[in-house]
Amino acid sequence: MEDEHSNGGVGWSPAGQVATGLDRDAGSEVIEVTPDHAGLSSDPAAHWSAPPRPEERQVDASADPAPDRGRPRSDVVRALPRFMAIANQKGGVGKTTTAVNLGAALAEAGYRVLVIDLDPQGNATTGLGINARDLQSSIYDVLLNDVHLEDCIEPTGVRNLFLAPATIDLAGAEIELVPAFSRELRLRRALERVGDDYDFTMIDCPPSLGLLTVNGLAAASEVVVPIQCEYYALEGLGQLLRNVELVQRNLNPTLELGAIILTMYDARTKLSDQVTKEVRRHFGAKVCRNIVPRTVRLSEAPSFGQPIIVFDSTSRGAIAYRELAKEVSGGAPRRAG
Repeated sequence: MEDEHSNGGVGWSPAGQVATGLDRDAGSEVIEVTPDHAGLSSDPAAHWSAPPRPEERQVDASADPAPDRGRPRSDVVRALPRFMAIANQKGGVGKTTTAVNLGAALAEAGYRVLVIDLDPQGNATTGLGINARDLQSSIYDVLLNDVHLEDCIEPTGVRNLFLAPATIDLAGAEIELVPAFSRELRLRRALERVGDDYDFTMIDCPPSLGLLTVNGLAAASEVVVPIQCEYYALEGLGQLLRNVELVQRNLNPTLELGAIILTMYDARTKLSDQVTKEVRRHFGAKVCRNIVPRTVRLSEAPSFGQPIIVFDSTSRGAIAYRELAKEVSGGAPRRAG
């Protein structure tokens, strides 16, 4: 039975490195990341910075992370297929948990979903029950050895859910990509070969702003940013959004901020509520109405190689991701068989 007020984490990955500039080579543009860049010019998020540290105090633990249902996030149903980069250079905010469980919930709803594990840690791969030691090829081979993406895609235990897995070889890809031709567009070109075989493609980016993340952003049509409901998770958000704008200007003009997902909400602390209100105040309709709570079951599911909807289909985490899937999909017509 799930502990309704557990402090169990959603998942962990090391904190991301500081953003780095990309040198010019044939077929690529220079991206220099500096603190002086303005943010997304058309979005209020552009001029956002972390608020002063709020004071944490205890509140009623029985309170639910009730979403603001009176204000819809978006009235526009986006056409399929959709390519979503799950990105935040801050580690431990629930990127992989969101990529795996949101993807599984979309697949359960009848959409055909591909999860691309672009993180050298390979947590999305193990979280979906794939043993990296048994793989003939991985996303590393797609980026560095020109292997076709469809040749490395693996089925999972969830119908309509597929995975492009990662192995430890991906840890060296940041360095090996430096001299490569058109290095920032390797993943985009691989996805072009697949065409529209999938309704949703979810790219699990590493906790950094290096070449792997740039590849993910260049291949995506929208960025989904998970934010942990704690103060430190907010501090690097402005830098991430500035980098999104740089990729938008230089590599991918169609890229946009698609959604912000609040994760690890702990109803026992006032801090979670304050962070939620602050993010909603600055980002408005970009913030998803549904919030992912902090639960033990979400933490346990990856150790069994299962998404939460399989591991414990009635848990609060499973319910939260099912509701998120409905919100993110916007009721788009299903194409999966």
